[in-house]
This record gives sequence, structure tokens and C-alpha cells, in this order.
Amino acid sequence: MDGHTRARGKWPALLLGLLLIVAGIALTIGGGKLLSLGGSAYYLTAGVGLFVAGVLLALRKGAALWLYALILFATLLWALWEVGLDWWQLVPRVAILCLIGIILLLPWWRKPLHSRGGSLALMASIGAAIVVAIASQFSDPGTITGTIKGTITGTIETANHSENVNPAQVAGDDWPAYGGTNAGTHYSSLSQITPDNIGKLEEVWRIQTGDKPGPNAPPEITNQNTPLKVNDSLYICTSHSRAMALSPETGETLWEFDPEISTMGADDFSGWAHMTCRGLAYYDAASYDVTNDGDAEETNSVANINSNAVAVSSPLFADDSQFSIDLSFLLFISGLGNNPATAADENNTQAMLSEADVMCPRRLYLPTADARLIALNADTGERCNSFGDNGEVDLTHNIGDFSPGGYYSTSPATVTENLVILGGHVTDNSSTDEPSGVIRAFDVHTGELVWNWDSGNPDDTAPLAEGEIYTRNSPNVWAPISVDEELGLVYLPMGNATPDQYGANRSENDEIYSAGLVALNVDDGQVAWVYQFVHHDLWDMDTPAQPVLIDLATEDGTQPAVIQPTKQGSLYVLNRETGEPIVPIEEVPAPQGAVEGDWTAETQPRSALNLLPPPLTERDMWGASPFDQMMCRIQFNSLRYEGQYTPPSLEGSIIYPGNVGVMNWGGVAVDPERQALFTGAKYLAFVSKLIPRDEVEDGQGSASEQGLQPNTGAPYAVELGPLLSVLGLPCQAPSWGDVVGIDLQSNQVVWKHRNGTTRDSMPFGLPIALNLGVPALGGPLTTAGGVSFLSGTLDQYLRGYDITTGEELYKARLPAGGQATPMTYTGADGRQYVVVTAGGHGTFGTKMGDYVIGYALPE
Repeated sequence: MDGHTRARGKWPALLLGLLLIVAGIALTIGGGKLLSLGGSAYYLTAGVGLFVAGVLLALRKGAALWLYALILFATLLWALWEVGLDWWQLVPRVAILCLIGIILLLPWWRKPLHSRGGSLALMASIGAAIVVAIASQFSDPGTITGTIKGTITGTIETANHSENVNPAQVAGDDWPAYGGTNAGTHYSSLSQITPDNIGKLEEVWRIQTGDKPGPNAPPEITNQNTPLKVNDSLYICTSHSRAMALSPETGETLWEFDPEISTMGADDFSGWAHMTCRGLAYYDAASYDVTNDGDAEETNSVANINSNAVAVSSPLFADDSQFSIDLSFLLFISGLGNNPATAADENNTQAMLSEADVMCPRRLYLPTADARLIALNADTGERCNSFGDNGEVDLTHNIGDFSPGGYYSTSPATVTENLVILGGHVTDNSSTDEPSGVIRAFDVHTGELVWNWDSGNPDDTAPLAEGEIYTRNSPNVWAPISVDEELGLVYLPMGNATPDQYGANRSENDEIYSAGLVALNVDDGQVAWVYQFVHHDLWDMDTPAQPVLIDLATEDGTQPAVIQPTKQGSLYVLNRETGEPIVPIEEVPAPQGAVEGDWTAETQPRSALNLLPPPLTERDMWGASPFDQMMCRIQFNSLRYEGQYTPPSLEGSIIYPGNVGVMNWGGVAVDPERQALFTGAKYLAFVSKLIPRDEVEDGQGSASEQGLQPNTGAPYAVELGPLLSVLGLPCQAPSWGDVVGIDLQSNQVVWKHRNGTTRDSMPFGLPIALNLGVPALGGPLTTAGGVSFLSGTLDQYLRGYDITTGEELYKARLPAGGQATPMTYTGADGRQYVVVTAGGHGTFGTKMGDYVIGYALPE
């Protein structure tokens, strides 16, 4: 071999040797740090080994192959010991080392080393790694396979529900409320779309509302709207609180209303924390019986006064598209429906009603981002002038001062026979002097305040006088509210008094009513019962989703149940009449040692029915390579973590599940006939670090729910954010998002699997769809046809699933993030439609848009 050939053979070995030397130094330094924190000794050992192998390779010594083969094989054994045949856990541990091993076997590097034995040893190590990789394809430790029992209904009666299901818990041809009905089941009795034909589902219309984020939008501007379908129309709202009526069959705009929201004194909307509208509320008096005493003779005498009277036999909202107003409606809203009507009564009733009352027989209630509640004529989109002042109620009355955007209703109101009830969003972690979390009930016709329930003053529900202020900083309700009109109870998913991570100054009432479920009497707002899910919450585990009302079959007979999804992973199942647990709830010991001045509860309630992940360990730390995985391990061992409910701390605490929750505002969907539950579950760890007040500069802090939160007035600010690697990936191993099917008869998770891909969240926008299981922020829908839908994943898809097995049956690409809840209805053409909003989510990081899209089977 001449000198030039020897020179050409030297450089590949030298360059790869230097690469191994640098990698070895990095792993040695990081591994030493990790070992000093009590972590794994692997990285230090591997780092030294790679350094020596790199030196040998640079010197073109055959021993380099032997040593590298040993390092790779030992790494493979260590990886199997730590994580078994979990493919996505094996990748960062083994893949890069295996790739370098394959490169070493190429002639340019192998031949100059003159080590046939070393080459065979390295080939054996690589072969073993390949065998393990193949075996891991048949194993997914997080997956549960099974079949939900029960029969898909297949038979749809006139009322669109089976005889043995409470009609108040089922949506049929229409979708008249945010959760389908005021029971919040997200369930439809429609069965045209089935597992057998869902693959034929196609997009049939698409609109753009024109409501897109501007350059000065809030950091968390979202379009989480679930449309309503009723009154032969599809009703939507947009991020900037605009309301629109669409044709259910074509998406054509029928009317549009713009409330022209105010910046409330700010220069623009950029300083607001949020801007969203999850939905509208609908009211039609014709959907209620016109009498209350059940006397058939009186009912008939009223109903037959006018030959156009609408016959109603259930509390479900009716699809009454006639514009004419019959006398039964007039008698109803005038309060005279309990007495036999006479011609004189008719005249008196007519006189008592304003022209606006007559012109608003069917109403929509629109909450706006500048804290108003507006009543609109559902037929025309015009204001119902008799409601409040020119069709609106000012929700800032008796609230006191707040920053622009710091108080309004992000969720739709809940409408009963006589009342429109709503709570409000309050900015988290801004200060200790935020608006009250008061819940208010207004007269559904006039907008007059009937009662208010303020957890800071829970026994006095009479409306406040002008100039009085509700209790500052009391726990609020920002999620949708449910109501059982037959029991006369309204169910409030309670938030917290701010700040979320420091609670030393909370009042006795704060400690009672925070982070739980409160049932109020619908007539007067008095407390019927309360059940708390987190004691002295320091983790932002407020109750985030609409309570689900279902008549649950148990060993003790059918019980009126309420199911409450939570961020911490428990699904609490209570008797909705008494508040007593139906599924056992255990008080489990919780970590102690809050920051000076604060305290922690000794135990926390955990339901036997839960989606709680196992506690994190160091071996759960993940990465794209051994290097960022090692850094995540260092981070894990540097932070405080003692399991769920580890208190926030000065050094920083891992909160897992994080405050985005296992479940959030999207909640769950429940099939009341099959007694089955369908939902998505998120698994992301967050870090909560308290910052002493003297280390925070005035004005410092973020309007977003991540970063530094000022907590003005408290002794500590707080720094919040997900536990991420140096590459911006979650530090804990996937799956980060699953879909789950639960049998409510056995209270067992029957099936669970990863949901969603990296298609729209890869670095540099690479369209690589790895099936890791990604978080979803949006709600589920399930139907009597045996199919369920979810659209909220980080990748831009609407997906359809077989609720029996959890199999993904259908996937449609969305033009923007689908962080909303799909809904379904029957069009005038007899087709079942599925509609989803695709508008994106500011802080979730999905593509922004202004789309509403309808799907149906081919005609």
C-alpha cells in the first residue's frame, strides 16, 4: 500500500474517532453530574468507554471494534433492564450507537483496523440490537386491548332515543346544547354512520368565518367552539365573540352578528391572557310544557287555545322553525300558564308583553370577551331588546376592578326553563385581588338577576345592591355547567382562588368550595351539596370540564349519577341527588413540605375509576438521543418530585400529571345506553417553581399561562412550563396522549392506545408522522352508531373510532388545529352530519385558522 492510500485510510478513522471522543467527553461530564445527583451510572461509564474507543479508532487500533461492540451490547442489556421491549424508550438509548456501529462496519473504517474478530463481535452486537428492535414492534406496554360490552342500538325511534334511556341525556336529530343536552353527555342517538361505513365519510362543505388572530392577539387566542344545531340552523361563535347562523346542509351563512368587542381600555388585545368562545346557548319556550302542575285538563285547555300550538312530550329542545307565536308561548312567558285562559286573559297577556318579546320566541345567548351576555333572536340574529339593556346584560356589575380581558365567560351559559346561568373566567396567577368567581342566574326573558352564588358568601344568594362588590378572588367556574331540571339542581365544576400555587391566605370558604363539584338548587341558588376533589389545591387542579349526568346501572339499581372528569386523572362518580360516591373514593397520603408559610393536605381523594399514570422515575426520562435524555435525567434529579401532589418549591417541583391535565375542558363522552365512556387522556409533566417576591421586578410576568406568573400580592411569583428537553421535546417518554374506552358497569378501562402523530409538530416543519401519541385539547363525541370522534390532537386530523374496541377507523386532514369538540345532527336531507371547528390554539401551538367543516356519507 502506497503512502497516498495509507493517508486516505487514516482520515475516516481519525474523523470518526474524534466524534467518539467528543461524545465520550460530553457523556462523561454529564454522567458525572447525574451520578452526583444519585442518578444512573450508565452515562459516566459509557462516556469513558466511548472516549477510549474514539482514541483507539483515531490510532487505527483493532481494539476499537472490540470495545465498541462491548459498549453497544452492554447498552442493549442496560436498556432492556430499564424499559423492556418499549420501542420508543429503546430508540434514544440504542439507535444512535447502533447506527455508528453500522458505519464502523463499512470498508472505509473497518479495513484499516485489521480486526476480523472485532468486526464479527460488532456484527453480533448490531444483530442483537436488530432482533430486539423487531421484537419491540410487537409490544406496546401502554396499550390495553379489550371490547366494551353492550349492543349498538341500531333502532332509532321517533324521539331519537331508546326507551330505557333518559331523553334529557341524549341528543337526536338536533344538537341544542354545548354537550348535546344540559346533561353534557356528548352523545347522539343518530346511527347512520357506523363502523362499517365510516370510511366513506367525506367533507361536504367548508366555510371560513373571517375571524383570524391579528398581530396584537392574546397569546392564548383559540377557537374552541362547538356549534349548536336547532331551529333548522347551525349556530356558531368565533374567537372575537361573533355569532353566525349557517345552513346545516351547506354551511351557507344565514345571518351574522358582531358585538364589536371593546379592548376595555387597553391599547389592543395583546395584553389579554385569553380570547375564546366555546359556544352559544339556545332557548325555546316551546320545548317546555306550558303548565307546571301536571293537570292534563289544564294543560289541554291552554294548549288548544290556538290551533297552531306545539305539542311537546319531553324536556328535549324541539326543532320549532315556525316564526308564528301561539298563545301557549305567550301565556308561558307571562307566568299565566297555570290558569285556564279566557279572551280577557289573552288580551291582558298580549298587553303585558313588549314587541321584542313577541319577536324573540327562540333565543341565543352569546357571552362576549368584554364581559357581556347578549340575547339574540335565533331566527334573525337581531338583539332581543327586552333582555337587559338593549338585548344585553353587563357582567361587570358588582364585580369590581380587573385588568382588560381578566374577567368574562369563555364557556356558554346554561339555560333552564326560567333561567340563564353562567360563571366566568378569571386570569390565573396575576394577583391576589382578582374578580369574584360568582355564578349568576338571570331571568331567561328579561335578563333580570334572579340569584347569585358567591362561594365567598355562599348562604346569601339575593342579588347585590348597586355599588356592592362580590367577594374578591373567590373560586370561579370557567367550565360549562350542567343542570338536572327534574331534580332542580345545577352542577358547578369549581376552580380555585388565585394564585394557584400558593394558598396560605385562602379563606375558610375557599378551602371548602375550591376544586370540587357544587350542586345548587336551581330556583334560589342555595347549596344542596358539595364534594371536593383536591384539598388545598396548590397545583392548578381546578375542575375543568362539564359534569356529565347519566342514569347509571349499579348493583343497587339505577342511580342518578354525575361523572366529573378532572385534570388529576380521576373520574369521580357521585349520586347527583345526594353527592355521595357511587364509585369508591379513597383518601391517599400526599407529599408534605410546602414552602414556608403555606401548608399541604395530608391526604388527597382518588377515585377507584381513574386514568392516573404511574409515578415518574428517572428511567422514564426520554430524548431524541442519549445526550438530551441524559440532560433530562439531570433535570429530573435536580427538581423536587415525590409523586402526585408534590408541593411547589423554590428549587422547582415536577407536577405530574401537569396542570394541562389528564382531562381538561373537552371532558368525556358517555353513551348512556351502553353505559360506556370515551375520552382522550393527556400525559405531560410540568415544572412549578416559586420565585421570592424580592427577586421579581415590577411589571415582570407573562400574560400566557406559561413562563413567569407575577402573583402580585403574594410572597412568591411562580414560573410554570412543561418539563422539556434542550431540544424542546417532552422529557418524559411517550405516549403523551391516548384515547380510552371505559365500561361504566365494571368501572374498568377496557381499551387504551396511543392517539395522534408528530405530523405537525416536528422540528423545521418536517412532515414526519411518528405514532408517539400526542396531547389533545378538545372534546370527544360518541354516537349510537358505535362510532366516536375526536379532533383535538396536536396533528391536524379529525379521527373516528370504533367505541367497542378503540380501533381508529377514519382520519380526515384539517386545514388548521382542531382544538374543539365535534358534534352531529340530521340535516333536512336526512343525512347525518359531523361538524368540527378548525381554528387552532395559540398556546397549544397548532396552526391558526377560521374554518368550520361538515362531513357526511355520500348521498
